[in-house]
Amino acid sequence: METVVNNSRGSPAAAAAAGEAAIVDERFCFEEETHLTVHKTSVFVPGASDGFIVYNPAGEIIFRVDSYGPDSASKDELVLMDSTGKSLVTLLRKKPSLHQRWEGFLGENHDQEPIFSIFKSSIIGQFNVVAVVHGHDSEKEYHVEGSFVQRCCSIVYDGQAAASHNNSESSSTSSKEIVAEIKRKVDPDRNIMLGKDVFLLCLKPSVDAAFMMALLLILDRISGSDSDMNDSFSSQFVGDADELGIRTRHGNCSLYSLLRRTGILW
Repeated sequence: METVVNNSRGSPAAAAAAGEAAIVDERFCFEEETHLTVHKTSVFVPGASDGFIVYNPAGEIIFRVDSYGPDSASKDELVLMDSTGKSLVTLLRKKPSLHQRWEGFLGENHDQEPIFSIFKSSIIGQFNVVAVVHGHDSEKEYHVEGSFVQRCCSIVYDGQAAASHNNSESSSTSSKEIVAEIKRKVDPDRNIMLGKDVFLLCLKPSVDAAFMMALLLILDRISGSDSDMNDSFSSQFVGDADELGIRTRHGNCSLYSLLRRTGILW
């Protein structure tokens, strides 16, 4: 079976991926391809939740996510708001879940059925992040390909997976459509790449920006938890190295250098 990935602007598949209807809010389904600037407002407090501010091409705020203190509730709940502070979608972590499953609800109504679910495709090794949009008559599926940590990834609508969910006949060509991309942002005046806390969310026409931003928030949480695990492993390894008498410059070193010096990595 041939698989075609189409990233053309305004293609029919993109319209189908958008479902010709908003997932979260039709106000944020733009007619033209749109690049939003995402600013992650980091809070340097252990256990605290970072916030986000999102700007449209005119420099106006269209989304925001407030940061919270280091309490357990904030780690399991995220609220995406518009510029006025109205809650658009609430994201709740489902527990227990080895796949780090999150569910999205319209507004602040947690009693209703979730409109979408986001989770890791695998609990070990390499994985993609999958988003499944729940509808009355059908479901849509999106995959994230690439590295969110490096701010270089694509959000792909998977028509074949959607057909499988809906028990419909799939054609000999499965339709995969890039509907959004996350990219590093370049300062046009100085021609330099900005840090990873300021980046772009690039949307194809008719794609629901609010839904894509909700997916981005979960990507940040899932990627952050994996980074925390890696940091924990690195710290443990450095501690073991100190016990073995391996001295590091300024009392610290990179994991790569440490593996080289201990003979594990040649």
